[in-house]
Amino acid sequence: MTAGRLLREARLRAGLSQADLGRRVGRPRTQIARWEQDSVDPGFATLRELLHACGFDLHSELVPYEAAEDLQLGKNVFLTPDRRVSRMLQTLGRRQRDGGG
Repeated sequence: MTAGRLLREARLRAGLSQADLGRRVGRPRTQIARWEQDSVDPGFATLRELLHACGFDLHSELVPYEAAEDLQLGKNVFLTPDRRVSRMLQTLGRRQRDGGG
């Protein structure tokens, strides 16, 4: 999800127009629109400020990135559908055995 989509969802859930939100944070409605359209990235601190003005907060945390899984996805493109399913089932079986299930 992009920052713009997140901002728009928060604003709509709060029942605010772009102009309402702009007045709350001291920014023009046109700037709110640019952020929501992802024409301009508001930056993390500004996004949190905007979400707070809508009555929401952004929960963020660091999680491990599994680059190996991304590489595997690219390799799967060259497999037949039957082989893809077989590999997926093998992977699930290993995860269940290892307790990751």
